[in-house]
Amino acid sequence: MQQTTINKSAFDFLKRLEQNNTREWFAEHKTEFKAIEADMKSFFNALAEDVKCHDEIDRTKIFRIYRDVRFSKNKTPYKINFSSSLSRAGASLRGGYYTHIQPNNASFIAGGFWAPEKDDLLRIRKEFELEADEFRAIINKSDFKNIWGNLQGDELKTAPRDFDKSHPNIDLIKKKSFVFTRKFTDAEVLSPSFISEVNLSFEAIRPYFDFMSAVLTTNLNGESLID
Repeated sequence: MQQTTINKSAFDFLKRLEQNNTREWFAEHKTEFKAIEADMKSFFNALAEDVKCHDEIDRTKIFRIYRDVRFSKNKTPYKINFSSSLSRAGASLRGGYYTHIQPNNASFIAGGFWAPEKDDLLRIRKEFELEADEFRAIINKSDFKNIWGNLQGDELKTAPRDFDKSHPNIDLIKKKSFVFTRKFTDAEVLSPSFISEVNLSFEAIRPYFDFMSAVLTTNLNGESLID
């Protein structure tokens, strides 16, 4: 049976790991970590099954705790979080879900399009150059905004090449990523209702995903790009 709650032991372990982020300490506590990791994998898989009730999920990825330090100034060998992503299935379903569990009120969930590849980013910008009324209506709807807040993502300081810096939708055109996040306190994460709250949040972002999927699978004339 899959686990539908997160145990406080996960937070306790991550807090101690943050203070003792060495291979030696981790090796001494490997058995404890493996038990907690198994519980977290069970939770992430249970969440995936819930999301599959309202969306088509192609893949569940549970990220390893080991950090890739090759190109990082931070050389600590281990992450101080547990995280998972869900990829939507099929060429017509774009977007993905992310869950990040970290103590000290640093947990959050996210959904959207982080650093789209060049052609997708241009297609999105061209859509907003044409019009963005439907997009704004979706993300500004009170039910959506109460859960997800404002659109986030890195952006250029000025207009991209060949775009008018005075365009009424330049705030969207300058974006390099199109992401929504929702933060959770430690108490909320440890609550029995947490998995339900995350699932409902992911379900609520579906209109945004549907809009962006339609954009990324059609040209500006609305003609399908999918064979």
